[in-house]
Amino acid sequence: QVQLVESGGGLVQPGGPLRLSCAASGTIFDIDVWGWYRQAPGKQRELVAALFSGGSTDYADSVKGRFTISRGNAKNTHYLQMNSLKPEDTAVYYCNVVGRTWSQPSLTDYWGQGTQVTVSS
Repeated sequence: QVQLVESGGGLVQPGGPLRLSCAASGTIFDIDVWGWYRQAPGKQRELVAALFSGGSTDYADSVKGRFTISRGNAKNTHYLQMNSLKPEDTAVYYCNVVGRTWSQPSLTDYWGQGTQVTVSS
């Protein structure tokens, strides 16, 4: 069984930084994509950033130049560095991996439980 646990959310002032972490436990033997999504009240969940196994990245237009997705040395950990935060970045942030396990060899989405990020003065 795969579990993803986020940490690092909280309250931050506009313009400030915040770093989110995601640690995956369980027997994932292959990960194709590491990602971060967010969902603001009354809105659909949206992709914030994705890191592909080949090294390429993809970002939502609204966060380009401010957010950076990265991976730890262990493939089961990834991060989202958020700089110059804005009130409109307020949302619940979810980490995501797309990978394979021995019991589920086809590519499968795995999700964290979400962490609240609030940008306010």
